[in-house]
Amino acid sequence: MTNRDDLSSAAKHKFVEAAARAKVPLETLPYESYKSPSGEEFKLYCRAKSDMDAKTLKWTFKLAEQNVGPFYKQLKMGWQPKVKHSELNKNWARFLVAQNDQKQPVAYTMFRFDMDGGDCVLYCYEIQIAPEYRRKGLGKFMMQMLEACARLWKLEKVMLTVLNNNDNSLTFFKALGYAKDETSPDVLEKADYQILSKSMLG
Repeated sequence: MTNRDDLSSAAKHKFVEAAARAKVPLETLPYESYKSPSGEEFKLYCRAKSDMDAKTLKWTFKLAEQNVGPFYKQLKMGWQPKVKHSELNKNWARFLVAQNDQKQPVAYTMFRFDMDGGDCVLYCYEIQIAPEYRRKGLGKFMMQMLEACARLWKLEKVMLTVLNNNDNSLTFFKALGYAKDETSPDVLEKADYQILSKSMLG
C-alpha cells in the first residue's frame, strides 16, 4: 500500500493511540546499542518524560541551548529559554538518549506520536548531539530508529522542523531523504523555518 488516503481519520488515530500507549515503543527494535565506524560504543535507552530523571532533563535543555541557541539568536524570534524548557517537559514527550562508555548522556532525540495534516506521524521535535560526538554516525542511527519505530506502528511519515539558517541540519536531514513537507510555510510567508518529512509507506 503506497498511501493511506482510503483509511478513515479514526483508523489513523488508532495507529497513533496504539504507539502512544506503548511504554517503550522501540522495544522490539535494535535500538539499545550503536558502534561507530571508529569502534566507539554507545548505549541507548528510550523513556517517557515521566520516567526521565531531573538531571538528564536539565542536560537536554543545556545541550539544545548550546547547539541551536545561537541560530535562534540570529532570528527575529530570538532564543526563548522558557519556551524551549516547556517543550522539553511536555508530558507526551518521548526521549531516545545515547550514553558514552562512562554512562554520560551525549545525544538525544525527543519525539511524539501525533496527527498532522490528516496523517498519522512520528514527529521528531529535537535531535541534539554533543559537538565532540558528531560525525560518528550516531545521529543517523537515532533517526533510523525513529523511522523504524514509525513503520512498526504503521505511521505514515516522520516529520520535523528545521531553522532555515541551520545549514548543517538541513544538509543532514536531506542526506537522509527528508524533503520539504506540504505543510511547510511557503516563500510568501517568510517563515524562519521549514517542515521536512519522509514517507514511511511503500
